[in-house]
Amino acid sequence: MRDIRLLAIAVLVSAGLLTTASVGTAAASGTEGSKGVTEATASAAAAACSVTWGSLPKTGDGTGNRPLTNVRTGRHDCYDRMVLDIRSGSPAGTPAYDVRYVEKFYQDGSGNLIEIGGGAILQIVASAPSYDPDTHQPTYGGKGGKPLPGVNLAGYKTFRDARFGASYEGTTQLGLGVRARLPFRVHPLGDRLVVDVAHSWAAAR
Repeated sequence: MRDIRLLAIAVLVSAGLLTTASVGTAAASGTEGSKGVTEATASAAAAACSVTWGSLPKTGDGTGNRPLTNVRTGRHDCYDRMVLDIRSGSPAGTPAYDVRYVEKFYQDGSGNLIEIGGGAILQIVASAPSYDPDTHQPTYGGKGGKPLPGVNLAGYKTFRDARFGASYEGTTQLGLGVRARLPFRVHPLGDRLVVDVAHSWAAAR
């Protein structure tokens, strides 16, 4: 009888050990599985944010000269965005533009150096003056060398500083300080000129 009890205890202990081992194995598998899911998610995010824009100058020959009315910015998963709002109306052509990285930001007309924060400077010039070409009344309140009115870049991944250069000979010049020399693109959309700067060259989130 004693031998039977001992045998039963041994069987239970063995079963307990086997259960514990199984739980441990399952936990280990769960850890590896979670890691795999995390890596897959990160890879998918990087693929979704991949860009081919490059950092060379972007130019466009437009026919519009309607005035600038506002500059606003926004944050996206893969890039930071600046939008130049242009007054709707006639002529309805898209403004000409020249967007490029510069070593230093010099104010058009005066040639004065304007300091801009960040690791690189993107200069934006568009044929959208900050005044009405007919009445010469201001349409946008930017001041030379000053931060852009109403633009707050706190919390942005790429944008660091944004300053008004000048409105000179029918164009507006803006300086955008970014974290580094990163890929960018330009969308001319008639009553808007959109500039996107990627968060990184790989543009992972």
